[in-house]
Amino acid sequence: MNLRLTLGMSTNARTRPVFQGRAKADGIDLQCTNVHVAELFWRQLKNAEFDVAEMSMSSLLMSIANGDDRFIGLPIFTTRRMFHTNIWVRKDRGIDKPADLKGKKIGVPEYQQTSALWTRGVLAHDFGVADRDMEHWMDRQPGRSHADETGFPAPKGVTIHRVGSDTNIGEMLVKGQLDAVMSYNIASDNTMDRSRVDLSKHPDIKPLFADRDAEAARFYKAHQMYPINHGMVIKRELHEKNPWIALNIFKAFEAANAIAESERVSHVEYHLETGLLPPEARKAIRTPLLRHGVHANRAVLETLAQYSHEQGLTPRVMKLEELFAPSTLEQ
Repeated sequence: MNLRLTLGMSTNARTRPVFQGRAKADGIDLQCTNVHVAELFWRQLKNAEFDVAEMSMSSLLMSIANGDDRFIGLPIFTTRRMFHTNIWVRKDRGIDKPADLKGKKIGVPEYQQTSALWTRGVLAHDFGVADRDMEHWMDRQPGRSHADETGFPAPKGVTIHRVGSDTNIGEMLVKGQLDAVMSYNIASDNTMDRSRVDLSKHPDIKPLFADRDAEAARFYKAHQMYPINHGMVIKRELHEKNPWIALNIFKAFEAANAIAESERVSHVEYHLETGLLPPEARKAIRTPLLRHGVHANRAVLETLAQYSHEQGLTPRVMKLEELFAPSTLEQ
């Protein structure tokens, strides 16, 4: 069977073995391509162009909750990050801690995107800053956003403006028209995002968390969670005709992850055998952190579903059994 597999910018060490043919799906010839992730999601949500594709977890939750039955999820998680540490603020607005974001104008590429969903969830649960406490400005344009393809309305009590076509959130921040941005992307080959300012090098801009690594460590220690951003989907009609392909594709990415993990450990052995690292660091480096499957990630996924409902993106808390192929639920 020939299937078209498409990943976005998260083609990395843990997915590359599938593209290279070192990790194969039994009985399936995967024709692999790359598309920028923001464009990929928009094209898949709009036209269902790809047989198997990376997908925003937030958009998957929303589309299935709203009755879109074109896709079924695969618990293959291509990207993770401590997204709330990627908030940039103007230095002249008195924003020195998360609580200072209340009443401020916040730019975001796509309000519903998973990284912004996680950021707002952490702001609310860890720092007492609710989504309705801020004024949101969404960058992506009508007809070119994930929100338009999932039928997304502004949640009750939340103010969301669409940024005009003559500017973008990067320009608005450096000009003082916004106070902060979250989930900021610099446009390159990305046809969805328009900002080109490197905020990390701008003299008027600073990260909200001065020590981003320390804040990421605080969050992980407090919650034992590494937030998931993207999963994968397969066309439901393909799965219904050939249910075996879901588990075979999952196993291919499990094999790719195992290859990457083995290579990672072999690389860090050079550092470990010097004895320069303390025992706790040596143990942490040897610990596998990134795993696929519902079983290993249930707490993270259920938290994401909870945040989605709390923020008005989904009408109820979605169950994981509604999202993923039945054969993968025990993985």
